[in-house]
Amino acid sequence: MAGTAVGFVELKAPGKGVNPARFRGHDRSQWDRLSCLPNVLYSDGGSFALYRFGERAGEVVQLTGDVTTVGSALAAPDDRLLALLEDFLQWQPIPPRRPKELARTLARLCRVLRAEVEEAVAADLDGLRDLAADWRRLLYPDATDREFADGYAQTVTFALLLARVEDIAVDGRDLRLVADELGGRHTVMARALSLLTDPNALSRLAASVDTLRRILDVVDWPTISRADPAAWLYFYEEFLQHYDPKLRRETGSYYTPVEAVDPMVRMVDDLLRHRLGHAKGLAAPEVTVVDPAVGTGSFLFRVVDHIAASVEQDLGPGAVGPALRAAARRLIGFELQAGPFSVAELRLATEFSRRGAHLARDELRLHLTNTLQDPYVEEQQMPATYRPLAESRRQANAVKRSERVVVVLGNPPYKSASRGKGEWIESGSKGEPAPLEAFVPPPELGLGAHVKHLYNPYVYFWRWATWKVFEGHPADKGVVAFVTVQGFVNGPGFAEMRRYLRRTADAVWVIDCSPEGHQPVVSTRIFQGVQQPVCITLALRDGTTGDSPAPVRYTAVTGSREEKFAQLAALELDAEVWQGCPDEWRAPFLPKGAATWTALPPLDQLLAWSGSGTMPGRTWVMGASPEMLQLRFARLAERPRTSRPNCSTSIRPTVASTPSSATTCRATRRAVRSTPTRARCGRPSATACAPSTAPGSSPTSG
Repeated sequence: MAGTAVGFVELKAPGKGVNPARFRGHDRSQWDRLSCLPNVLYSDGGSFALYRFGERAGEVVQLTGDVTTVGSALAAPDDRLLALLEDFLQWQPIPPRRPKELARTLARLCRVLRAEVEEAVAADLDGLRDLAADWRRLLYPDATDREFADGYAQTVTFALLLARVEDIAVDGRDLRLVADELGGRHTVMARALSLLTDPNALSRLAASVDTLRRILDVVDWPTISRADPAAWLYFYEEFLQHYDPKLRRETGSYYTPVEAVDPMVRMVDDLLRHRLGHAKGLAAPEVTVVDPAVGTGSFLFRVVDHIAASVEQDLGPGAVGPALRAAARRLIGFELQAGPFSVAELRLATEFSRRGAHLARDELRLHLTNTLQDPYVEEQQMPATYRPLAESRRQANAVKRSERVVVVLGNPPYKSASRGKGEWIESGSKGEPAPLEAFVPPPELGLGAHVKHLYNPYVYFWRWATWKVFEGHPADKGVVAFVTVQGFVNGPGFAEMRRYLRRTADAVWVIDCSPEGHQPVVSTRIFQGVQQPVCITLALRDGTTGDSPAPVRYTAVTGSREEKFAQLAALELDAEVWQGCPDEWRAPFLPKGAATWTALPPLDQLLAWSGSGTMPGRTWVMGASPEMLQLRFARLAERPRTSRPNCSTSIRPTVASTPSSATTCRATRRAVRSTPTRARCGRPSATACAPSTAPGSSPTSG
C-alpha cells in the first residue's frame, strides 16, 4: 500500500559497525529504543545488518573496500546485500498468536511512542505542547511531561487495540474515522483517540504511530483469545511488565489474583444478605457497588459472575441476561490510567454480552477519572471535542457527591511518600477540612513522627471509601472491602485511623495474608511482586454497636500461595478461626497477645541514638573481600570522570575496556516507506519530530 510504513534505517559513522553489543553512550541509548521496533536496518556504510525486535535477522553483510576512501570501487561481494534489502523492504507484520505475545509487542511499540512524545513536548513543538496543556486541564492537572507522554502513548495504543477487537481496520485510515466507528461502543476511548491524534500533533509522531497501526491491523482477536473470557485477565499486567517495570512499581499496579477476588466478593455478598437485610445480596436492585481503582476490572468482573450465578440458581438461566442488564446500572468503576481502563471496558462488555446482557451505548458505567479529585469542583467550559471526556468526569463526580453506594471494594494502589498526591482527600475544598484529617492522630498522642505513613494512596482510598459508604448519606449502612498492605493494622501512625474504623463501622474483619512479615518468600505471596505484608479487610456498618467500639476479628492464612488460596476459598465469616482483638479505640487490629507485644515501646525509643547504617544507593561499593573492593576503587580512580558508573552500573574485576576512539556522529535515521518519493522523519529521538540541522545530518521532508 502506498505510504505504508516499512521500517527504519539507522546510519552510523563509518567504522562504528553494526553490532549493538559494542555500542556505548548515545549509540547504546539509541539502540535500546530501536530494539523495540519490528524492522530496523543498521549500516555504517561498509556493513549492513537487519534487526527485528532487537534480534538480528540473518548475517551481517560486509562490503569490500573502505567506504571512506574507495569511492565508486566499493562493492558487495555477492547478492547477499540485495537479499537483505529485499527482506527489509518486503517486511510484513506477523500476527500475534497469544495474548502474552500481543502484550509484549504492544509494550515495545508503546515505549517508543512515549519517548517520541516526551521529546516532542520537551522541544516545545506545535500541537503537542498545547495538547499536553488541554490533557492536564481535563484529566491530570499535575502531570509532568513524562506522565503526559505516558498517558498519550498508552491511550493511543489501547484505543487502537480496542478498535481491532471491535474489528475496525486501523492501518492507512484517517484516525478520526477510526475514532468515529469506535465511539459506537467505547465513547471515552474513542474521543481520547480523536483528541490525541489531531493531525497537527500526529504529524510529529507519524512514523511510530504508523508502525503501531500496521502491526495492530493484522491482530485477529478471536484467534488470539479463542473465546476464553480469561484472555484479558492478566493482559495489562503482562503489558506493563515489558513496557515499564519501574512504572508498575511506582504506581502500585499489581493486579489481584482471582483466587483472592472471589472470597472477597463472596464475603461481601454474605454480609449484604445476613447483616444488611439485602436478601438477594449483590443481585439486589438497591445495592450499588463501586470499585474506585478498577484497574483491569477483576472485581466488577467477578461481581457480574456472582450475580449471574445467583440469578440462575434462583430464577433459571433465562433470567440472567435481563438481570445483568439491570445490574450494569449499579456497577461503577473509576480508573485513572487509560491502558487498564480500556482493558476493563473490554472485559466487562464482553462478559455482559457473553451472558446475554447486550448493553446499549454508555450503559457500562466505567469512568476515566481520578477518584480522589474534588467531587464538588465546578466544571469548566470545554470545547466540543473534549465534551465526552469532560462528561465522564462530570458523571463520576455526580456519583461521588450524591449517589448512594452500599459497597466499595477493590485493590487500591500503594506508593510510600505520596504526600501531596491525595487531591481532595488530602486538601479538602471550599473551606471544609480535608477528609484525611479524620485519620491524623491528635498532637497529644505524640505520634507526629509516624504521621508520614498516612500519605499513601491506599490510605487515601480507605478514607474515600469510608467517607462514601459510612458518611455520605444519613444512617448509611454498607461494606468496604479492600486488599491492601497492612501497615494500618498495627502501625503507630495509624492509631487514629483504627479509632475512626472502630467508631464508624460496627464490625471489622482482618485476614492477614502475610503472617511471615516483610519480604516473605516469593512462593508464599499472594501478590508475587509485592514485598510488603498484605491483608484483606472488610469493614461493615449495620448499626448494631451504637457508641461502643466495633469488634475487630483477625485470622491469618499460612503456607504456600496455593495453600493460602485454598484457605481463603474455604473461609467463612462465622468460622471458629477468627480471633478477637482488643476493644481499646486505637489498639492494633491484632489478637490480644500480639497486640500486647506491639504496644511495647520500640527498641529505637529506648536507645540514645539509632540510625539506618550505611546506605550507599549502589551495590558495587560492597564486596565479598577487601581485595575485591580495592580493585574496584582502583579501576574507578583510573577512569575518566565522564565514564564513571552511576548507581545502576556494576564494576567487574576484569580487564578494563578501552574507551572507543571512534568519532561520534549524529546518526541519520529515516522511516522507509513503500512510496519512494515520500519520506517522513521516523527517528525515535529528540530530533524525531523535526528536521535535524546538526552538522553532518540531512533534514528529511514530509
